[in-house]
Amino acid sequence: MTAANPADSTQFHGARRHIGRALAAAATVVALTGCEDKNTFVAPPPPKVDVATPVQRPVTRYVEATGNTAPIKSVDLVARVQGFLQTIDYSDGTFVKQGTQLFTIEPETYKLKLEQAQAAEAGAQASLRQAEADFKRQSDLVQRQAVSQATLDTSTSTRDNAQANLQQAQANTKLAEVNYGYTKVTAPFDGIVSAHMVSVGELVGVSSPTQLATIVAMDPIYVNFTVNEQDVLRIRAEAARRGLTAADLKQFPIEIGLQTETGYPHEGKLDYVAPTLNSSTGTLAVRGLVPNDKRVLLPGYFVRVRVPFTQEKDALLVPDTALGSDQGGRYLLVANKDNVIEQRKVQIGPTDNGLRVIESGLKPDDRVVTSGLLRVIPGQKIDPQPRKIEQPQAASK
Repeated sequence: MTAANPADSTQFHGARRHIGRALAAAATVVALTGCEDKNTFVAPPPPKVDVATPVQRPVTRYVEATGNTAPIKSVDLVARVQGFLQTIDYSDGTFVKQGTQLFTIEPETYKLKLEQAQAAEAGAQASLRQAEADFKRQSDLVQRQAVSQATLDTSTSTRDNAQANLQQAQANTKLAEVNYGYTKVTAPFDGIVSAHMVSVGELVGVSSPTQLATIVAMDPIYVNFTVNEQDVLRIRAEAARRGLTAADLKQFPIEIGLQTETGYPHEGKLDYVAPTLNSSTGTLAVRGLVPNDKRVLLPGYFVRVRVPFTQEKDALLVPDTALGSDQGGRYLLVANKDNVIEQRKVQIGPTDNGLRVIESGLKPDDRVVTSGLLRVIPGQKIDPQPRKIEQPQAASK
């Protein structure tokens, strides 16, 4: 057997290596070609975005303000006669009816003075009867020329003095009756009486009237607030359009809510409108009268106030969450007929049952983006998902 040539073997192995490299290169090219096919860019589909047409319904327009409650009557109960306080006839802070006795101030002395005056009046009446009888006799005698005219003149003067004395006695009796009545301090109207400010046995009314307590009427109750000049102009324009007089404005309903209450559960009517604006504040003072039979409203409360002045039949409303804002103001994102987002500058109005009134910049058939405002921008094409705006439950009255 012939021995193998080492040179031939080396050439053989070198050829195999070249062939392997060529195959690997070809495989790499194929692989790279395949990768390029798989990485070709495909645009993502338009994002799905919720859109809805605005709610269209009647909306009542209100003037809203912050006010405070005040009693319609509040009186300091004072001692109008001098004496020692004998009794306190009520419990501090209780509700009393008109005419209820609250304090007694040493009545015995004033009762005696009344009886004294009544006795003096009875004596004056007796003197007058006697003087009138004498005058009648003297008149008859003068007609018969039995006495002189001077005698009749004296009788006439005596009668006139008796009449004057009786009038004085009657006045003294009335004055004594008034002072005797002041010894019993009574409630001038229905209300709640404050804590007493004097004690039994204390001398009151010595040099000036002594305050004993305060009584406050609770039902109804005033609500004082102010309206700015712009709202005043709007209300007057609406009143002129509807042909309302100043008296009609005073009958407008008024709604009240405490800071801890939802909505405006207390209702009343306007009671007073100031004739002029305050030039320093540019506001008009207004007052409402609200029933308060359960005494929920206390004088001095800060309250939320609203007064309805007109109604819009076809207002457009959207959720507050659909509104955006920038340096130019408030805006809505709206999908046009090509499903491209547009930015609409809008003027907003008040909220009504949880939805925001849009004053201008929106049409009834506009498709408003109601959610995901941060995921879309003006000019972007979207896949609109029609939704319906859910109206929140109306705020409790």
